[in-house]
Amino acid sequence: MNAPASLPNDPQTAIREITQRIEPALIEIRRDLHAHPELAFEEVRTAGVVARELARLGIEHQTGVAKTGVVGLIRGGRPGPVLVIRADMDALPIHEQTGLPFASTVDGKMHACGHDLHTTTLIGVAEVLRDLAPQIAGTVKLVFQPAEEAIGGMKVMLEEGVLDGPKVDFALGFHNHPHSPVGTFDYTRGPALAAADVFTVTVHGVSGHAAYPHGAVDPIVAAAHLITQLQTVVSREVNPLHPAVVTVGAIHGGLASNIIPDSVTFTGTVRTLHDAARDTAEAAIKRLCAGALEGLRVRCEVDYIRGVPPLVNDDRVLDPTMDAVRHQFGDVVRERPPTMGAEDFALMSQRVPSFQLGIGSGAPGRDDRLHNSNYQPDEACIGLGVQALSRAALELLS
Repeated sequence: MNAPASLPNDPQTAIREITQRIEPALIEIRRDLHAHPELAFEEVRTAGVVARELARLGIEHQTGVAKTGVVGLIRGGRPGPVLVIRADMDALPIHEQTGLPFASTVDGKMHACGHDLHTTTLIGVAEVLRDLAPQIAGTVKLVFQPAEEAIGGMKVMLEEGVLDGPKVDFALGFHNHPHSPVGTFDYTRGPALAAADVFTVTVHGVSGHAAYPHGAVDPIVAAAHLITQLQTVVSREVNPLHPAVVTVGAIHGGLASNIIPDSVTFTGTVRTLHDAARDTAEAAIKRLCAGALEGLRVRCEVDYIRGVPPLVNDDRVLDPTMDAVRHQFGDVVRERPPTMGAEDFALMSQRVPSFQLGIGSGAPGRDDRLHNSNYQPDEACIGLGVQALSRAALELLS
């Protein structure tokens, strides 16, 4: 497929005109994806839509990457580096409450994080960059990733060589931000999202009659003490200049009011932006649980799993990307502080210089939040994201 012959010479106008032409179709794609959400590694239909659109555009692509992922390649008119632009595709196990005409048709599943927006935006970027390929010095690798919400898809894609063939030099990610008005773009320097670790503690006591607690060793009381103690990890052990969160999100134990159970299990998450804080938190949790044997007479099994690392933005990708956004739209950018959320684009940022762009998706008059059953982003963020990312690719591969 050949690029339109009448493309304007300046990239700002060319990108804007192509995007405006394809935007109605992109919104229809987004609404279709939204109505048919799929969870982690189940994105068969979604991947099919992506593959269909890349085939329509004549873009070389591979399906079945990390089971349900899709990777496309746009080769520029001149040699140069390889840039990844990545979008995630999976939905969440949330029952939608929006009442929209294109609301989820699948009970208990919803695109409440906007990955339908992301997938659609990258399809739009593919079409713009396909048309502008002669101006690109290098290659754009379009990565449609499964299973971000399960924090598993990127790991598998990396294991299967997504950074090879051709070898990737740097990467650009993006995420819609409902707390930012549509038409604005956010960036964070350095650590932007937290490392996310998971711990599970099983507290073993000795069961007995609730009326005779002296004849038992109560794991419920011990677990309560431990959960309270874990809050001192942040307040008294981690450097106060290094943000950290220790949250226990679930506790299970006991079956009846008059029985002291044999064991209690609780599980939680640790979020940190710095390696030193991460190491301190893990060591402290294990030490406090080990000390319960002496102080509370219970034995603790600790299963501590390190998840994704912090997502660290690299100025070598950040600065030209934000310059590109300013060139395309003017002064619509703002710096924002890091957050304690996490996502597995961080695994790619460990391997190659990377940056995750924030795309404002907040609709006028609404106060939406991600992972909410009534989440209704402004669909204008799709076309704006297409323009921003396309312009960034042109400038990064100039």
